[in-house]
Amino acid sequence: MAINALQSASSALSALNTALDVTANNLANINTVGFRASRVNFQDLLYVERAQPGTTNANQDERPTGLYVGLGVRVSGTHLDMTQGSQQFTQRSLDILIDGDGFFEVGVEDQLGPGGVGYTRAGNLSMNSEGELVLANDQGRRLQPVITIPPEAKTISIGSDGRVVYSLSNEAEPVEAGQLNVSTFINPAGLRQVGENLFVETSASGAPNSGVPGTDGRGSVKSGFLETSNVDPTRELIELIRTQRAFEFNSQSIRSADESLRSVSQLRR
Repeated sequence: MAINALQSASSALSALNTALDVTANNLANINTVGFRASRVNFQDLLYVERAQPGTTNANQDERPTGLYVGLGVRVSGTHLDMTQGSQQFTQRSLDILIDGDGFFEVGVEDQLGPGGVGYTRAGNLSMNSEGELVLANDQGRRLQPVITIPPEAKTISIGSDGRVVYSLSNEAEPVEAGQLNVSTFINPAGLRQVGENLFVETSASGAPNSGVPGTDGRGSVKSGFLETSNVDPTRELIELIRTQRAFEFNSQSIRSADESLRSVSQLRR
C-alpha cells in the first residue's frame, strides 16, 4: 500500500537531512587548518518478502525472481576522508605540517581521550606564558611530550625529524628543546572527532604507533607550512545539489502516496 511509500520517503528525508548537515559542516570548515572532510554512507532497510525466488509450482517450474518491497533508507555512518590537504606556505617557524601519514599528539582531559592524548593534523603552533609549545586555538592545548622554549631564545626551528631547536645569543651551537612525535593508526577513519581539530583513539582506530617523524611509515615534518582543509568545494557543491534534488524527489513521493491514500478513502462516497 501507499503507506509503505510514505514510510520509505520519510526515512529518505531524514537520511538526506543528515547528509545535508554533513555537507554543510564540510563547507563551513573549508578554511579550517588540518580539517578532514566527511562523507555520508547510506544503507537500505528491511524488505517485505512477498514471494521468494527459487520456489517451484506443481509442474516443477522454478520462480526466477522474488518479490520484495523495501522499507526505506538510513545513514549507516560517516566516513572520514584522510587524503592530505594542500600545503600553504607561511614562512612562520612555528607553522608545521605532516607531509604524509600521521598526527601530532596533544594533551587533553582523561575523559576526552584515552591516556589524556588527542591527535591533530593542525600544525599552527604558538607558545603560552610558560614557553610551552601549544596549539594556537582557544584552548591552547600542549604538544605531547611537552616542549618548552626559554624566554632568552632568539630563533626556533623544527626539523623534518621533529627535533625542536633554538639559538641563544651567547651560544654558537643551537640547543635542542625536545622531540615532536607523530602517531599513525591502522584505521585512521575510525578515530572519534571531538572538535578543536582533534581526534581521539577508539577501538575501531586501533592503538597509536607513535615515534619519530619520517620513520616506520610516518610522515615527515615541514616547517613554515600549514596543511589546509582537504574539503573540495566543487565536489561539496555538487553533493549539495544532489541532496537537494533527492529531497525534492522524495517529497514528491510523499505527495503522490498521500494523493493515492486520499483516493482510496473517497471510494466509499
